[in-house]
Amino acid sequence: MPLEILLVLVVVGISGIGLMLHLTGRSRMRVLTHDLAWQDWLRHFPDDDVVDVTVSHDGHFALIRTKEVAGLLWSFGADTAARHLLDFDWLEHPEGFEILFHDFSIPRVIVRLDETERRHWRHLLDPV
Repeated sequence: MPLEILLVLVVVGISGIGLMLHLTGRSRMRVLTHDLAWQDWLRHFPDDDVVDVTVSHDGHFALIRTKEVAGLLWSFGADTAARHLLDFDWLEHPEGFEILFHDFSIPRVIVRLDETERRHWRHLLDPV
């Protein structure tokens, strides 16, 4: 098979798969509820003993408090990503907070919060 035909087949195939996933709704960001955030956190960290879950108004971020340490869960496409808040810095950002993890696999996350949520999350992250 000529290389030009193979290239066209590959490009059309990949584009078709992407279009099909988008049209079937698989490209939408996951919207978290209290129960979904709880379940997703335990999927990432099954040994954690979750005490409290605070979900953002847009449903894309959740602050998880366990008996040991707090954690952040966020929508990452149709799935979620989660990290314990052990070694991190948080900075004010025009859209909410910017969390800088000291981990090369996920360097930063911008948590989008409105002003009321921002004050509440600030209190939960820094209760002093």
